[in-house]
Amino acid sequence: MSANGNSPAAPAAVKLPIYLDNHATTPLDPRVLETMLPYLSGKFGNAASHTHSFGWEAGAAVVTARKHIAALINASPNEIVFTSGATESDNLAIKGVADVLRDRGNHIITSAVEHKAVLDSCRHLEKLGFRITRLPVLPDGRIDLQHLASTISKDTILVSIMAANNETGVVQPLEEIGRLCRERGVLFHSDAVQALGRMPLDVERFNLDIASLTAHKCYGPKGCGALYVRRGVKIAPLIDGGGHEGGMRSGTLNVPGIVGFGKACEIALAEMPEESCRTAGLRNRLRDRLLAELTNVTVNGSMEHRLPGNLNICFHNVDSETLMTAIRDVAVSSGSACNSEKIDPSHVLKALGLSDEDAGSSIRFGIGRFNTQAEIDYVAELVIEAVKKLREVAIL
Repeated sequence: MSANGNSPAAPAAVKLPIYLDNHATTPLDPRVLETMLPYLSGKFGNAASHTHSFGWEAGAAVVTARKHIAALINASPNEIVFTSGATESDNLAIKGVADVLRDRGNHIITSAVEHKAVLDSCRHLEKLGFRITRLPVLPDGRIDLQHLASTISKDTILVSIMAANNETGVVQPLEEIGRLCRERGVLFHSDAVQALGRMPLDVERFNLDIASLTAHKCYGPKGCGALYVRRGVKIAPLIDGGGHEGGMRSGTLNVPGIVGFGKACEIALAEMPEESCRTAGLRNRLRDRLLAELTNVTVNGSMEHRLPGNLNICFHNVDSETLMTAIRDVAVSSGSACNSEKIDPSHVLKALGLSDEDAGSSIRFGIGRFNTQAEIDYVAELVIEAVKKLREVAIL
């Protein structure tokens, strides 16, 4: 803040407010919107209508989108099951596998840093008699592979470990986890929502059997998700009806959303390498500036194994809610979007070993496709001045 207590003036190249919460959701790419618009008006057919041109047109659009989504993760189009979003996909994966394999075993392994959609699904199954192991993570946010190996038993039917964390951006060792699961004959599910379009996600290389995906984290529309289900893997449906999506998810398909999801994945496949490089550069620029000009600041989680646009940082002795108020022209988060109304410390940061106080002093910056260097430089200046001011006030 400036000497008169106001925020520093934004340069002409910066338009306020600045959006740096791209792990909560991403803005719709204009190219995605353009592709969707016809299916919100003239091309309004039901993809399940097979007797006229309106249905054929919608069905063909869904086929094309399915191909684009599958290509991004190196899957086959018929292995993509459309859902309403990541939460439904996580529920379908975990509860669906549990229902089908309950006679073979009742043990499911997950981690302590999973999204609530996974943790709460497991908690639900626990009430039904399933045994749930929640693996702790190391201080860098990754699971211990040896601990995972020692936890798998003859009763284990599923391992569910997220690809990349929604708060810290920490990427798990998917290839090693997948290899271990394949060797032990255990299904491997991953909540890959944050990874899709931000890092290479190869279901064959990672030996993934099931993966949860969503459109709105990769510049597509909200309300449209998917579940990758490897050919031959059986999952019991949560929703019964018309037998859509191979019987795994009944309900009229959200054609405009699916079309947008497909376009978002097509763009990601073409542009992800360059975009990841650029967002990582902006992230590192912000990190380096903050660490250079502020004392008592710590990055939460591994920097080596991390999504390119993520920076989760603890400003010790500064309350994160107060800091966010001081930089109110910048959209950031103190945790998961699903937990934004809760005052409890982040379960993810607590699992990394942070105290309640340090977890409550942490901010998540999510840098995305449309952020600029000018915005990053302005945000760095804003945060540095705000932190210094808040610490000065705390001393008085």
